[in-house]
Formats: sequence, C-alpha cells, structure tokens
Amino acid sequence: MKTINVKDLMVPLDEYATVSEEATLLEAVIALEKAQEALDRTQFKYLHRAILVYDKNKNIVGKVGQLDVLRSLEPKYGEMGDQHSISRFGFSKKFLQSLREQFSLLDIPFDEACRKAAQEKVKKFMHSPSEGEYVEEDATLDVAIHRLVMGHHQSLLVTGGKKIVGIIKLTDVFAEIFQTMKAAEL
Repeated sequence: MKTINVKDLMVPLDEYATVSEEATLLEAVIALEKAQEALDRTQFKYLHRAILVYDKNKNIVGKVGQLDVLRSLEPKYGEMGDQHSISRFGFSKKFLQSLREQFSLLDIPFDEACRKAAQEKVKKFMHSPSEGEYVEEDATLDVAIHRLVMGHHQSLLVTGGKKIVGIIKLTDVFAEIFQTMKAAEL
C-alpha cells in the first residue's frame, strides 16, 4: 500500500486565490474566479471554495469561505454570537425563523446587500485559522483526515517549516479516497 503525504494532494499557495487583508470582498471574489479559471482540472477535480488572506508581510492570516461571504450580506449576524454553536443544538425551523425576524436579517434588497458587502474589507469577514487547521506538508494523509473530521473543516493550511506553502481541501481528500475505494474493488 502506498503512503500518501499531504504535499501529494495539496494545492500550492501560488495556485490558490489570495488577497491582502486590505482587499475588498469584491476583489477577493474576483481573485477566486481567476484562480478557478486557471485551475488544472486534470489534477484537481473540484473548484476552490475559499480565498486565503495575507497580511502586509505576505503571511497568510485568514481565510474567506463561502459561508463568510453569505454572512457578509448581513452584518447583524455578528451580533448573534457564534452561529456554528447555535446550529449544533438542533433548533427548530420556527425558532431559527424567529431569530431572522427578531434581528431583521436580510431585510434589504438582495442586490443592495451584495453591493454593500462587495465594498467591505475582507479582514472584517475572514476566519482566522485555529491551531487545528494546520497540517505539515510531510504529514501522512491520515493526519489530515483526522484534523478535517475532528474540526469539521473544509480545508487545512499546509505548512513547510514555519511558512504556509499550500492548502489541502476536503474535496480533494474525498476524491483520493473515492479513487482508492474504486481501485480496491477492481
């Protein structure tokens, strides 16, 4: 059985969408679109779904994912506390609807919400990675799988020494598992 390392599946940093923390959300979305257009679809089956954010020293300090973009449409989501924790408690649709009404969430026209969000800085919406969202490039795939599962992450930042050198995405790990399962059956 062959050993698969994280670096075998990671997307190198220079092939991923990145923007400065001073960039607008519109600039970030455009960077994501360009990275998706340039993606080698023979190597990576699934499009990127996040934008990495760097500081003035070019160090990666955050990530803007699809849910972050959705949250950017309504600043009041920030007033509600940790929505991730709220969703795990299994509240009813009726309760969640009452929160939407109580906070008047998304009560402006959609195009206006998009226009306003597009002008905001990404640092306002970015997610700063926790300790469990990193994996070393020489780690084996099982280490990455463990961190993805335990943290419910969509991706992990890949480190080489003290620098971030890439990102490993859940979709690419899944594709590798799927291909290995199919090969095992043949």
